[in-house]
Amino acid sequence: MNEKTRIRKILELLDEHYSVQKKCWLEYDAAWQLLIATILSAQCTDARVNLVTRDLFIKYPDLQAFACADLKELEQDIHSTGFYHNKAKNIIACANRLLQEHQGQVPSDIDALTALPGVGRKTANVIRGNIYDIPSIVVDTHVGRISRKLGLTVSEDPEKVEHDLERVLPEDHWILWNIQIIAHGRSICTARKPDCGGCFLKELCPSAVRTEKEAYR
Repeated sequence: MNEKTRIRKILELLDEHYSVQKKCWLEYDAAWQLLIATILSAQCTDARVNLVTRDLFIKYPDLQAFACADLKELEQDIHSTGFYHNKAKNIIACANRLLQEHQGQVPSDIDALTALPGVGRKTANVIRGNIYDIPSIVVDTHVGRISRKLGLTVSEDPEKVEHDLERVLPEDHWILWNIQIIAHGRSICTARKPDCGGCFLKELCPSAVRTEKEAYR
């Protein structure tokens, strides 16, 4: 089986087992809310972020409220998401930058997004894919780890993984890849104990093939 056929079969199976609907695991009503939620999601689960933002977006109902927030108070509000010192500082600075330079609008351009405080390529691509429907690959821990297992990249660097995936995946699956791989990483290919034997991708996954061979030695 050539590589293009293997990748096509992987995508077909992912489409069959998981949703082909573009879904964001973070809860939001506006682009700026998704931006702040994604900043909070660094080294934190989406479920925890959603618990925090449900009250946070009531207390701070717009960008102006975040821009004027007291740093120490905001730190306490987001404490449970971890790394709250940097996150609070970046959120306040990001809100001010959006108001001063972008008229309160979240930009779609990758360079403009990554110029915002606390916004890296992962966060920028979440915005581009979910808000502007621009084909984008979001590389989180699930995507990096499972993409390596599937032999689609060998890199540990998220930006290199992103570009490797762009080269081998069709654009219509760039956004879906993150959604489906997160689901796969939570249900089957978990970080602590991947269920290679029960995985529907096992015959197409170099890592699963190696694991099976080792088991029979």
